[in-house]
Amino acid sequence: MPRVNQAFVLGAGIGERLRPLTEQLPKPLVPVFHRPLITYAFDHLMAAGVSRLVVNTHHIPEAYAQAFPDQTYRGTPVQFRNESPVRLETAGGIANVRDLLGNDPFIVYNGDILTDLPLKPLLDEHREKGNLVTLALRSHGPSLHIAWYPERGLVTDIRNKLGTGDEGKYLFTGIYACDPAIHDWITPGKVESVIPIFLNMIREGARLGAVVIDEGSWWDLGSRTAYLSAHSALNGMYGPAIDPAAKIEDGAVLRGINVVGAGAVIESGAQLEDTIVWPGGRVAEGSVLKRCIVRSGIVASGEREDADF
Repeated sequence: MPRVNQAFVLGAGIGERLRPLTEQLPKPLVPVFHRPLITYAFDHLMAAGVSRLVVNTHHIPEAYAQAFPDQTYRGTPVQFRNESPVRLETAGGIANVRDLLGNDPFIVYNGDILTDLPLKPLLDEHREKGNLVTLALRSHGPSLHIAWYPERGLVTDIRNKLGTGDEGKYLFTGIYACDPAIHDWITPGKVESVIPIFLNMIREGARLGAVVIDEGSWWDLGSRTAYLSAHSALNGMYGPAIDPAAKIEDGAVLRGINVVGAGAVIESGAQLEDTIVWPGGRVAEGSVLKRCIVRSGIVASGEREDADF
């Protein structure tokens, strides 16, 4: 099996649970420690040998053109494919970029996760077992729904959808390696999740494999709670919390873990606690914010707790 050197990163998510944050940006472009979330996926994949990136878009597609105006990231080409007017879900998205992926294997990577789990075990398992698809799993986390047996190396059910009586004991990370033959299982133009595709593979006896990778950290940043928690837990791991180009005026007080982006201004007398201010955001004089998120170009004021601006 040839080496996997390309990836399809899912960038079409609407991010309903993150509103109003995603009224301004698609979910994968929401800043995490001052840069778009999706760039962490890019770095992760490139470190594993990926040299070509494909991204689907749907919600505010022009934001991707602004973030990557030359369609490259650190010298690696990034090809975008917009899904319009309907978002095609994961399986439909894969079918929609078949011409871009060609006849070579690829990694699929959810655009709303932040992780540094090692990808080599996934790629080794996929190549050595000759699987049609190989899922990266974890044995702990918020949603344990994948039934997998190490002895066979195969996934046998998902959420007991096949009636095996096994609800699953493993978390699906949203990262998986695919043989190009997966295209034979997907209907082009159909709005469809990849989960029914996986279930059909199990029914038909195709090799839906998996590997458990518990090393490193893994975050699904699909909710504001997870978004705030990740910034708190990962403080200092991805650079300074306060960008050098941010302005913290005299008399401002910052308590706890606050993340303040480039060009953001915290005016005199403002008090922040465990708050995130995106690049270009502003907190007005005398404001008191606790566990708040301030978007770019927005002025936050008043005394607020657990609020988004």
